[in-house]
Amino acid sequence: MNSGRYIAFEGLEGCGKSTHVKRLATRLDAVMTREPGGTTVGSMLRNVLIDPANTSLSPRAEALMMAADRAQHIAELVSPSLAAGRHVVSDRSVYSSLAYQGYGRQQDLVELKRLNDWAINGVWPELVIYIEVPTELLLERLKKRELDRFEQENRDFFGRVAAGFSQMAADDPAKWLVIDGTPPKDELEKIISAAVRERLGI
Repeated sequence: MNSGRYIAFEGLEGCGKSTHVKRLATRLDAVMTREPGGTTVGSMLRNVLIDPANTSLSPRAEALMMAADRAQHIAELVSPSLAAGRHVVSDRSVYSSLAYQGYGRQQDLVELKRLNDWAINGVWPELVIYIEVPTELLLERLKKRELDRFEQENRDFFGRVAAGFSQMAADDPAKWLVIDGTPPKDELEKIISAAVRERLGI
């Protein structure tokens, strides 16, 4: 049986990732998942990571917890699904750690990449769909909901994360698909579906 394809959506909070993860996964009859929190262990880690009460979590501890979630996610869900011929569509992936803990928290990118490559046993997404929305618009959207620990970060942090995503996309255009996230949902869904068919033939 052919291996499935591993697709990850990336972007800042409020960009619409979750909506389009669901829509693409439904179209492809794919396994839909997320990081952090795609497994039982991951859900426990996610609760700690996003809890606004955890104000003293160090950047290194945060990075290690993200890597732990990801190691379990790949071993328990992603790799077995791909091996069984199922496509996997994930809301975030290893690239979020490089963007958030690397560019955002300003941790060493080389060390982060080495740590995460070990955690995921070299299983990186085959296609990364980056939904790009202006940071100012995202901050306006976030004002309308109760914020988790990451969503409460400041404008400078989100600016660094956005710059990190843009830099990674520019460095690897064959793997990254940058999508303007401002059109209406239905229009955006068609754009994403067409691009995935063009890139992966599915």
